[in-house]
Amino acid sequence: MSTIITATDITIRYGNRAVLDSATLSIEEGDRIGLVGRNGCGKTTFLKLLAAVQHPDIGDITRRRDLVVSYLPQDFMLDASKSVYENIHDGGKPVLDLIAEFESLPHDSKRHEELEHRIQALEGWTLDQRIETAMSHLNCPAGDRRVDTLSGGEKRRVAMCRAIVSLPDFLILDEPTNHLDPESIDWVADFLDEFHGSFLVVTHDRYFLDRVAKRMVELYEGKFWSHNGNYTDYLLAKAERQEADATVEHKRQMFLKKELAWVRQGPRAQRSKQKDRFERYYDEAAKDSLVIEEDMELCIPPPPQLGNRTVEVNELGMTLGGKKLFSGFNYTFENGQRIGVCGRNGLGKTTLLKAIIGQLAPTEGTVKIGQLTKFNYVDQGRLQLNEERTVLDEASDGTEFVIWGDSKISVRSYLKRFLFADDRITTQVKKLSGGERSRLLLAKILKCGGNFLILDEPTNDLDLPTLRVLEEALIAFPGMVLVVSHDRYFLNRVCTNILAFEGDGKIAHSVGDYDYYLEKKERAAKEAAKQNAAFLAASKSAGPSKATTQNGSKARKLSFKEQRELDGMEEQIHAVEAEVARIEGLFAQADFFRKYATQVNQLTTELDVAKESVPKLYARWEQLEALRAAAEKF
Repeated sequence: MSTIITATDITIRYGNRAVLDSATLSIEEGDRIGLVGRNGCGKTTFLKLLAAVQHPDIGDITRRRDLVVSYLPQDFMLDASKSVYENIHDGGKPVLDLIAEFESLPHDSKRHEELEHRIQALEGWTLDQRIETAMSHLNCPAGDRRVDTLSGGEKRRVAMCRAIVSLPDFLILDEPTNHLDPESIDWVADFLDEFHGSFLVVTHDRYFLDRVAKRMVELYEGKFWSHNGNYTDYLLAKAERQEADATVEHKRQMFLKKELAWVRQGPRAQRSKQKDRFERYYDEAAKDSLVIEEDMELCIPPPPQLGNRTVEVNELGMTLGGKKLFSGFNYTFENGQRIGVCGRNGLGKTTLLKAIIGQLAPTEGTVKIGQLTKFNYVDQGRLQLNEERTVLDEASDGTEFVIWGDSKISVRSYLKRFLFADDRITTQVKKLSGGERSRLLLAKILKCGGNFLILDEPTNDLDLPTLRVLEEALIAFPGMVLVVSHDRYFLNRVCTNILAFEGDGKIAHSVGDYDYYLEKKERAAKEAAKQNAAFLAASKSAGPSKATTQNGSKARKLSFKEQRELDGMEEQIHAVEAEVARIEGLFAQADFFRKYATQVNQLTTELDVAKESVPKLYARWEQLEALRAAAEKF
């Protein structure tokens, strides 16, 4: 494979800080690279260098001739005066320029044939179809809408479409999964699986990295470390590397300690014949010690005690702008639960959060809040930060201490728990990376305390080390956690329950993590499909005489028994689903085995029987409805 782009001895400095320090990296044809590293380490800067948006202070970047590069930055730029479709269409400019040149040349031109091959390689003749496909799968807003009327999430989906439609030789994606729902993320992953060019992606979505990356590159201390394989392979390789580094540093320290006693003999040692030993000590002592990367501990302030009643919602429904988002939602939130909220964008996840905390009045139903319940809501829009203030000033708001349970700690100590080193604590906000801003906002909001923590998309813009620390903090949090996220890895690691917005106003509850919810959903869908197929086969084999007579007379009506069964079917399904939820709720209780140790087998059997009944009841319901509809038709 040939090299398409090479960065050689690249150095970039911001003040006295070198984010890239004589760094070198080559990218080959067909490379599928995931770039990782702490926020502020220089990842976005490096992407700008590759995209020729920025130039290095020192070093060179060489590109293959005629290399077509497409770049999706974090702070994407769209033309506000143009429509959605026009902005996406502009993403195909490289191939559109080739087509324009192709059409302007005489048919017998030598360049004409060269251009035709290049356009075919870039699939330029199918640009319009690719735009329609991408817009559909990424849930883009209508093509005729003006960009200046879009939300931040809608603009990001438009920018994503714009970046991929040209099918470039080299695709650069900076946090492409932010603000995308699970279905859209799956489509992007499928697109990259089939993509014929090279790509480099920065993302905090670990499942996404595991699926699409074939080579991981870590940017650490201004240098690149390359690992073959996906994200899981990288973690294993990094652990081995760190262990080896720690061993080398330990041996070095032991050598210095041993030799120090000898060096302290001073002139007597120097008079000996072992001057080489003396010089070796000073050579070793002059070396910089290896930096062993350590995660700092992110702790959420201890919450006040929750009462027996936390929050209860009964028959909750919300309608906004004439659109019914959901209805008939019933749930009792209990202390110790960590509930993940997931589903496609626009179904009402954020609206549910706002209804719970009282920012929006319910259209239907009630929300009952316990007397001791204290919300702490980190919303999707976040707070505003003063660009000119320092991190310390923003977090402190004029106070020197943060209340920490029954005691208090200094604001500096508090910020260190959010991974801010001493030099970053005094840095102005305008000089922070996107992830550092997110951590500062989390620190600013979480210091308010609260025993019912509500987080709306907290994983956006956080780097992977910070995400792992946040996950550990939420797992250890002794209150109630309700979190909206599209990050499958995060939901699996943190959550004990899932509330899934499945469309048509339905919110499904599932005990367990996100993967278990998907497994149950797939199992139920297969069972329902199996029942429907069996019903259709039975109807087909019975022939028209079952529904109508040979001369086309009226089909038979439901019997009295069947009619009664149909009338009570919906109520019966609700009862069985409620029983499933009840038993799953028992299993989710922290003290389940203490209370129900003698009933585990019985409850497990009852749960399996109830879960198997649900798809069968739905299938029977459809069968009876079909018979009723057929009878009414004739």
